[in-house]
Amino acid sequence: MSIKLRLVLSYVAMTVIPVVLFALIAVGVASLLFKKPEDGSATKIPAAWAASNELDELTAGLKFMAENDPDRLGDAAFLTKTSERLQGLHAELVVAKNGAVAYASPEAGDASGLYERLREVRPNDERPSWGKKKFDGEYSVVKYAFSFSDAGQGEIFVLYDMGGFFGSMRSLFLIAFAALLIAVALTNGLLTFLVSRSMIKPLRSLQLAAERIKDGQLDRHVNLKRKDEIGKLGEAFEAMRIRLNDSIRLQLQYEDNRKELIASISHDLKTPIAGIKACVEGIQDGIADTAPKRNKYIGMIANKANDMDRLIDELFLFSKLDLNRLPFQLEPTELGAYLTDCVEELRADPRLAGIDIVGPVGGPGKVYVLADREKLRRVFMNVVENSLRHMAKPHRELVVAWTGGEAEATIRITDNGAGIPPEALPHVFDRFYRAERSRNTDTGGSGLGLAIVSQIVEGHGGRAWAESREGVGTSIYFTLKKTEMDGVRA
Repeated sequence: MSIKLRLVLSYVAMTVIPVVLFALIAVGVASLLFKKPEDGSATKIPAAWAASNELDELTAGLKFMAENDPDRLGDAAFLTKTSERLQGLHAELVVAKNGAVAYASPEAGDASGLYERLREVRPNDERPSWGKKKFDGEYSVVKYAFSFSDAGQGEIFVLYDMGGFFGSMRSLFLIAFAALLIAVALTNGLLTFLVSRSMIKPLRSLQLAAERIKDGQLDRHVNLKRKDEIGKLGEAFEAMRIRLNDSIRLQLQYEDNRKELIASISHDLKTPIAGIKACVEGIQDGIADTAPKRNKYIGMIANKANDMDRLIDELFLFSKLDLNRLPFQLEPTELGAYLTDCVEELRADPRLAGIDIVGPVGGPGKVYVLADREKLRRVFMNVVENSLRHMAKPHRELVVAWTGGEAEATIRITDNGAGIPPEALPHVFDRFYRAERSRNTDTGGSGLGLAIVSQIVEGHGGRAWAESREGVGTSIYFTLKKTEMDGVRA
């Protein structure tokens, strides 16, 4: 679940859950308040409602009596009985005749000045209005005027005490408001805790991972096991850690390669220089005291100089290939015809005299590849020269062949030389690698020939590999991308 959806759901929950909880709590409280006890007594709020209704009925009865039998309101026994019923409902009765109090409930207060004080609160003939001035600060007053049979002007005052009812309702609203606050606080607190925990915990994991990376500890995986935005951030962290770890390892490997390269160059340059130096000293010391000897020493110096020149040339070429500073002029080339030309050149090369060169074997049909002809010829010659150094059998043979695949063509050059040991085979394309550890230039090259082959083939978008069996021979393979000629797929 995404963080956005999670936040939306939490906001909805923060709104809905408090409402639901408030409703449940309100229903629960109301059911408790309005529930009738097992002993049959009324609870506080229903009792208040019942008293209010009974009070309304008594008031209506007094009005009815005033309209139909007004002289009963002068009967002290009737008024006393009615007053007692009203007092049971927290109400008082006052009856006035001709502007003077004729009867007053005992709790209504002193009769002296009572009528004037009742008039001050300006009672009406209807139900008591909430908020009006109360009598003695406690009672709401309802007045009803009538006439006695002797034409005397009568007035009925009913004094209501609604404090109990309003107190119960106030308690109910306070409980409901407190329930609402508690529901909102609990819901928001719980949801805030859960949502923040679900985000803060993985962020802390990322923080720890970042600190480990900062300290160079790149071997600990970052796996948050989440599918949301933070999980994707963790995946990006893990990808960064892997790339950084690989980059550091590669940098260390480059450093080791650089040291090995310097050591190899130093060794391969020192060997011919030592030979040249020995020949020069032989001439200077008079060891070469005859013309044939001096010519022999001079010839040795020339050969060593040629070796150095060839090594420097290969180093320069390899360096440019390694730095991608050697441009490739790729063009559509008919592979069979190109290989035929290469084989013809090999047959004309005096260094390969006595070697049976077979091929090119391939087809059927024409296959066009993208090739830099000059650099591809360098590939061809490097492979052949490498084979030449390891062919010592009486019958020496080179086979050149090719096959056309779906998207690329494969070229194979096979010799019947000594073969390559299995443990050395994976390294033959490494720079300065020689299976012969003494690095003797008489039996091995510079160690850059096949490395240059690999670089040039990769520059063509292909790949190179070797297969070999000791005592049988070695095959060098490399691929070239096929291309179209005249709009027709080759």
